[in-house]
Amino acid sequence: MNETKNNTVRVVFVSLLLDLLAFTMILPLLPALLDHYKEIENGHGLYSTILTYVKSIQVFFDAPDKVSTVLYGGFLGSMYSFLQFLGSPIIGALSDIYGRKPLMLLCLTGISLSYLLWAFSTNFGIFVLTRLIGGISKGNISLSMAIISDVTSPKTRGKAMALVGIAFSIGFVVGPMIGAFFAWISSGNREGTWYVIPALFAFFLALSDLFFVAYYLKESLQLKYRATTLAKGLSGAISYINPIDLFQFNGVSSLSQQDKQDLKILGRAYFIYLFIYSGLEFTLTFLTHHTFGFTSMQQGWMFLGIGLTMAILQGGWVRHIPPNRTKAISELGLWLIIPAFICIGVATGVPVLCAGIFLFAVSTAMVVTCMMTLVTRIGPEHQKGVITGTFRSLGALARACGPIVASTAFWCIGSTSTYLTGALLLTLPPLILHGMRTL
Repeated sequence: MNETKNNTVRVVFVSLLLDLLAFTMILPLLPALLDHYKEIENGHGLYSTILTYVKSIQVFFDAPDKVSTVLYGGFLGSMYSFLQFLGSPIIGALSDIYGRKPLMLLCLTGISLSYLLWAFSTNFGIFVLTRLIGGISKGNISLSMAIISDVTSPKTRGKAMALVGIAFSIGFVVGPMIGAFFAWISSGNREGTWYVIPALFAFFLALSDLFFVAYYLKESLQLKYRATTLAKGLSGAISYINPIDLFQFNGVSSLSQQDKQDLKILGRAYFIYLFIYSGLEFTLTFLTHHTFGFTSMQQGWMFLGIGLTMAILQGGWVRHIPPNRTKAISELGLWLIIPAFICIGVATGVPVLCAGIFLFAVSTAMVVTCMMTLVTRIGPEHQKGVITGTFRSLGALARACGPIVASTAFWCIGSTSTYLTGALLLTLPPLILHGMRTL
């Protein structure tokens, strides 16, 4: 029985790795891809129609025409995350009734379709459709967490969840490099459909993931533990998409007053941090593309440096932080992101930019891991799933709002003002977190 459970965890790990490699491939390609759609539509199509309305506002803000693509990128990033925010709890609720595997296969089918459609996205409208389908289908990550919770005990769950972190680290190190590599070998064909090769490779990875899961994954949710009605399953899902319930942690029961207060403080700090962080992180590729002239390959190297720095810190230091130091390290990481974005915002040359990106990677390695660890120490054991689910939903909501807000600011007031304003607002999360007790 233990061997079956261990095998299930391994299957989930491989599935997540394949999914994240395909998902992260587009990161260094997005600015050039949006420039491509802008050029080929040449006054016709969805991109140009939106641009007509944008230009009337552009005159007021005196925004450079070349950075108009950042608005489109922000919209796509926020749309994708918002669909994931709405879809994941509903998919999770349906899996409570019909089982994890059927819903996992449905998600992976949708993801595969989105990549295949990307390969044929000859205009911006089709590309938007691919992101819409991909966002709705992205419930596979939450399902992976649910499957791990099904087959592990409280004592072994932490070790299994660590594999999820490893999958994310590998995905965000290798995936962007794969995308950048394919863009590089297609660079001689930039006037044509140069994005087809990376899109088809992403489709190949997603299809491999689908067949792998269909063949190897065993159903993890036994019939006796399933929700009996759809209403019962959806009632829990609603608490994950209602912002008031999220910030108040109303979906969690059996909490002491102190625990609930700690969760509220941690939730507020995490949301504000991730809202600002995700927005500025999203605009980073546009900044390096427009201001520093980075190619897709250079952006791939940038993501490789960020990923390796994070992986080294998380593997060699962060996971060994003593429990009584977790909150202090979280606060330190939150303070470090401020000079990171200041350096990125004021950089006029690559050395200062690289210093900011290095601090960015160091801070990221510390903050998310430590804050998620703090969450797992609050509340009774039988409520840990609900607590972490609520926390993840707060993060998804922040990521749904951050890119469009930061991209709009980037376009309206410029990159320097955007990053410096973001750095100033990022003083709030560590100050809020400081009011929480040490766990």
